[in-house]
Amino acid sequence: MTTGLITPDILDDMVSWRHDFHQHPELGFEEHRTSARIADLLQSFGIETHTGIGGTGVVGVLQRGNGTGSIAFRADMDALPITETGDVVWRSQTCGAMHACGHDGHSSMLLGAAAHLARHGNFNGRVIFIFQPNEEHGHGAAAMIKDGLFTRFETHHVFAMHNIPGMPAGHFATRSGAITASESLFEITIHAQGGHAALPHMGVDAILVGAQLVTALQGIVSRNLDPARNGVVSITEFITDGRRNVLAGSATLKGDARALGDDTNADIEAAMRRICSGMAATHDVDISVTYDTVFPALHNNHAAVDAAVTAAQAVAGAERVNPACDPKLFSEDFAHMARAVPACFMLIGNGTEGNAGQPLHASDYDFNDGILGRGAAWISTLAQQMLPPAADQAKL
Repeated sequence: MTTGLITPDILDDMVSWRHDFHQHPELGFEEHRTSARIADLLQSFGIETHTGIGGTGVVGVLQRGNGTGSIAFRADMDALPITETGDVVWRSQTCGAMHACGHDGHSSMLLGAAAHLARHGNFNGRVIFIFQPNEEHGHGAAAMIKDGLFTRFETHHVFAMHNIPGMPAGHFATRSGAITASESLFEITIHAQGGHAALPHMGVDAILVGAQLVTALQGIVSRNLDPARNGVVSITEFITDGRRNVLAGSATLKGDARALGDDTNADIEAAMRRICSGMAATHDVDISVTYDTVFPALHNNHAAVDAAVTAAQAVAGAERVNPACDPKLFSEDFAHMARAVPACFMLIGNGTEGNAGQPLHASDYDFNDGILGRGAAWISTLAQQMLPPAADQAKL
């Protein structure tokens, strides 16, 4: 695969870094070894390095010339609590943890771009390299922002990239507007009378109430939302205190709701609370609802998308870049950064075969080393296109 601007020595280094990160996965806010390794590498490139941002986050700053323009790139560092079943030589050496989402590759691509820009970058302005902890649980971006990420390191645009299995290796895809969904975790608790299984008329069976709720909640998307508005409501747990001959006196339903817009998310929550209130009145029981939006929906800025697409076309060719892909119903912690600074979230194909083609979060998934060069080249190209040398800026 063409590696664009990235030299063979940096490409070899990226593969080595990626395998090292993969062998030593660390969960959210525990990325101590990973962040220390990244900080050491950034410093070795001659990049100004800041650690401990939002816990274990790392930020590198590279200034060229006197330009006041600033562009930032984010990579995530954390792994997942999954035991790896793949048989790659560089498989995880930590029981119960693995890089099943490709964050090892994302960090390596950003490091490769940092190394290239530090050695060969021809730009005028500032490039900021953000290595974020705890993306998987949705807390890392907010922690870095709260710790002054965008006040200490002001930027005009921020970009991120994520690999996607099932898309041809090295192809790019993005879109203006909503690209990933919000994720809201809900918990519905039913407090009923319970009783003897042979005497149901003397109490209220919490399982019956819960079962009716499961059916009713599925109607939120199909009957309460405009079909043009995307949303998903899923019940993932149904927990009761029922036993043999004992009707359940309490039941808890837990689940997950997705939406591509804040208005849709708000409507899903309102409908859920309304349904639960009505069901409580119908059965004369108490029903409580908690609804916690962990990840907001991620919306791409139009101008940032245009710049990102132009760079991707320069690196991969227009035929390998989809500038208007379908939105995705998974969620991404980068959404918090996109609400603070104009942003673009870019997808890069991880491949369709072997471990690279396995779904994200699968125990036999593996990041495709063959796309490291192209990903780093996209970052480098975009930075130099958006921060042209002073001589080129004078011509504008």
